[in-house]
Amino acid sequence: MRKIIPIKKTLSFILLICLGHPLFSQSLQVDSATFEQQRKRVNTLLDERSRKFEEYNISLDQKTGVFGIFKTKGDMQKSIDILKTIVINDNKIFIETRKLLDLKDIEREKFQKLATEFDVQVTAYMKTISKLQHENDKFKDEIKNLKNQGHSGNNIQYISYFIIAALGFIIFRQYKALKSQKVTKV
Repeated sequence: MRKIIPIKKTLSFILLICLGHPLFSQSLQVDSATFEQQRKRVNTLLDERSRKFEEYNISLDQKTGVFGIFKTKGDMQKSIDILKTIVINDNKIFIETRKLLDLKDIEREKFQKLATEFDVQVTAYMKTISKLQHENDKFKDEIKNLKNQGHSGNNIQYISYFIIAALGFIIFRQYKALKSQKVTKV
């Protein structure tokens, strides 16, 4: 008799096959690589911002005026220029961070879509397995019924042979009885 594989094991096997599929794993690697590159860009910009902010703090303390007591117009302009580069860098950070968040959202949506597709496939497989198990049970019942009918058919056959034998015996006795009556009459 054929052993029925439990549904959970079958579904796990199907899911492992799908996750191990080269197209699926390749797309995950591409998305992860893109995400990592974008994350590195943002981190580089943040490092650059920290460096510029340190330069700004140093420029605030610099005084190149008379005897190093006063700030010159050039000192102030240098601080302002550094602040401008910090602001420009901050804008780049915002843009790159937005891109990073968008990549994360795209990745999340992709995984949700994949999860939905796998759920549909798993549900279809479960329905197919359930249908096959139902049909298997139906065939088992049919086989039992056929076996029982085979036995009842044998019983009917045995009864028929017995009736034929009994009728043959009765006919034979009557024939003998008729024959013995004819012999005694003659």
